[in-house]
Amino acid sequence: MVPSIAPSILPPLLLLGPLAVALFLLTLPWFRDSLPETMASDHGSLKLLERIHLGSIGYVFLLSMAALVRVMAGSTLGAFGDWLFVDALGAVFMMLIGVVGLLTGLYSISYIRHDLEAGLIDAGKVRVYYGFFSLFLFTMLLAVTANNIIMMWAAIEATTLGSAFLVGLYGQKSSLEAAWKYVVICTVGVAFGLYGTVLVFSNAADVLADPHQAVLWTALVGHAAELDPMLVKLAFIFALIGFGTKAGIFPMHAWLPDAHSEAPSPVSGLLSGVLLKCALLIVIRFYVITVGTVGIEFPQMLLLGLGVLSVGVSSLLFFVQQDLKRKLAYSSIENVGLIVVALGIGGPLGIAAALLHSINHSVTKALFFCSAGNVLMKYGTRDLRAVKGVLRVAPATGLLMMGCALALAGFPPFNIFVSEFMVFMAGLNEGYVWLMMLCALFLCITIAGLVKIVADSVLGKSPETMAKGDVGWRALAPLAVLAILVLSLGFAVPQPLSNLVQQATAVVLNGDSRPVVAAPWQTINTAHKAGTALAGSLAQTEISK
Repeated sequence: MVPSIAPSILPPLLLLGPLAVALFLLTLPWFRDSLPETMASDHGSLKLLERIHLGSIGYVFLLSMAALVRVMAGSTLGAFGDWLFVDALGAVFMMLIGVVGLLTGLYSISYIRHDLEAGLIDAGKVRVYYGFFSLFLFTMLLAVTANNIIMMWAAIEATTLGSAFLVGLYGQKSSLEAAWKYVVICTVGVAFGLYGTVLVFSNAADVLADPHQAVLWTALVGHAAELDPMLVKLAFIFALIGFGTKAGIFPMHAWLPDAHSEAPSPVSGLLSGVLLKCALLIVIRFYVITVGTVGIEFPQMLLLGLGVLSVGVSSLLFFVQQDLKRKLAYSSIENVGLIVVALGIGGPLGIAAALLHSINHSVTKALFFCSAGNVLMKYGTRDLRAVKGVLRVAPATGLLMMGCALALAGFPPFNIFVSEFMVFMAGLNEGYVWLMMLCALFLCITIAGLVKIVADSVLGKSPETMAKGDVGWRALAPLAVLAILVLSLGFAVPQPLSNLVQQATAVVLNGDSRPVVAAPWQTINTAHKAGTALAGSLAQTEISK
């Protein structure tokens, strides 16, 4: 079922804002040359950059929310001859860019100020950071709003260029090596995605009456049954390898631990919380085409295999890792693997679980990476063997860090528990009992590693020479909002969010099959009420007899 697309100015306007800010900060010589060499002593220039940055992230948030409201009302927005569009599926990931981009962007102000004062970066790198931050947002927005499959590939490729300079911002040997590794592996990997894209386009150009429509995802979905099954299978393999590289799926994940650990902490939050999901969105787009052409068995086999491998390998590497941010990077690979498993399980509940877990993981991991940034500002190291007693040294950061660890471990009442519960229920409903038991075993290894973080680093004995006192309120306020989201989504899935996930699930399934998306206790309560009503009805029937 291909949705009708309503022309709208919102998609191009959404892209225009961050692109304009990025070009302004990175390319205009008169502005670049006007910045002083020692910005730490020139608060006026620093505040100007921060205001421009605030304007950019605020603009993206407001426009993405405006587009989201239109989509939730039942519209599919399009522009430029439907080359740009926002359906319910894209709106889920657009929402993540808007929300996580805003909160990590707000946290960036305090984090970058600290790095500037500590001499880790200079004035020019402050401008580079804020400029490429907006450019990174633009490239991700382009990826999730593209209806043209060639543009999808180009946007994912552009996210590498937009974020590589952020990964290597500090200019140290380790960060430059991580940035170079990120560029090489992702560029080579995403090239496979281009091969898959070209295969689909060339086949569709021969099938469709209008060859110009062969680049549009909506047209491809509508004519998926007419495509060549063998070519589509090959295209999906290439797309899964190519875009799966950017998503961090095993064994194409080698760039991810280095890039996430070396990037500034707010950027790590964006990389893990949003970028990986944007790449997964493109995999889902190709998944929909493939299922429409060859059925579910072939993509299901690939997704389940790679998903379980991602969960298993990353859980073992996570447990033995001592670098906090690198440890969180392996956790991201594990959660991406769990999302891929849910996609492989399929069905309304499996797809809804994958989408909800994408949302829950995004806000949780953004919160954890930024909390790790607070630890780095306070302790000056990411080594967990040196980070002890965070709760005593910096109480607010310690509390946030402990909450993040428990949330990632899947403990109730945090949000990850809800989506993981749905993933396992979907697997059991589809008969994947042994597969779910294997995933549960790997998750137990991760839980042990997260409990160790809480026991040793958060609750352990603090160094005697460490000065007590938390980071400033500017670094804590955005994290408080993220923490509220993590906790509130664990107690109840708001009805608007539930409806959005249901609409997005219908897009993936190419139909109107919409599951109930709710926290387990909401589901249990609903089932209890339904059972009571049914029992009353049966009793009334017996009395009447």
